[in-house]
Amino acid sequence: MSSPLSKELRQKYNVQSMPIRKDDEVQVVRGHYKGQQIDKVVQVYREKANGTAVHVGIHPSKVVITRLKLHKDCKKIMKTCKTF
Repeated sequence: MSSPLSKELRQKYNVQSMPIRKDDEVQVVRGHYKGQQIDKVVQVYREKANGTAVHVGIHPSKVVITRLKLHKDCKKIMKTCKTF
């Protein structure tokens, strides 16, 4: 699933969105967790009233990628976008 890039990353890479990967840094822009900066996307859990942990699902369209970990798929996407 892809998420939009921040303005700085859009200007730097000339790409509007990228697939989210495990070590990317994102900022939540919609919903209950709006405005929270997440250092690395790994998994998000929340504690229920009885103390058990529950996975918090945040849709990729509701976050903005603030820092990319460049992997081969990202580089491939950037190459194809620069040819146009």
